[in-house]
Amino acid sequence: MAHDQFALLAGAAPEEVQELLSHGRRRHFSAGEVVFHAGDPADCVHFVRGGRFAVRITTEFGDVATLNVVGPGDSFGELALLTPDAPRSATVAALERAETLSVHEIDFRRLRRARPQTDALLSQLLAGRVRRLSEQLVDALYLPAETRVRRRLLDVAAAYGGDGGPGADGATADGASVPLTQEELASLAGTSRATVNKVLREEQEHGTLELRRGRTTVLDAAALERRARGFG
Repeated sequence: MAHDQFALLAGAAPEEVQELLSHGRRRHFSAGEVVFHAGDPADCVHFVRGGRFAVRITTEFGDVATLNVVGPGDSFGELALLTPDAPRSATVAALERAETLSVHEIDFRRLRRARPQTDALLSQLLAGRVRRLSEQLVDALYLPAETRVRRRLLDVAAAYGGDGGPGADGATADGASVPLTQEELASLAGTSRATVNKVLREEQEHGTLELRRGRTTVLDAAALERRARGFG
């Protein structure tokens, strides 16, 4: 993956990005491997070069909730760049064989000093994270569970659609094959596995997706989107 494809570094001078990433450490993860746990010291940011990762939290009642799925071109652990003394707020684990470039906050601090506009880019990225979590909170409070399942499936399909990963030009959810179990989709949507199974069966009957063991392939993202917005 080209260095200029990382969203967090968009707009920075190529030579400065090259310098920053030259200090990075390439890390490889197997499916299910934990990158870091909630509560661990936060001292670096991870740029995703390949594969997908789940961002999860554990509630006070012991339930595990999946907040997001990130893929190539994305990053996670950005709070370490703003508050390096604070602990990690979530647990991140690889959903498949994956690779990141880990950059220490000290090296990123040098880039921020050299190019103050990097702070604006970081703030913009974090603001986007907050907006997304706010939208999910509204969904959880006011939308039926079946609608949440459809919307979260579309979100994850976007992360698996296209060769460029989430946010890449031309990426599409059509044909995206999502290798998440129904339990994982239920965690992402904040509902039960039974509800996820019901919704997926209904969508298969409508021809918007195809179900296989441990995998869901989106066939018609536009139709699924309409149904997720209450128009289908």
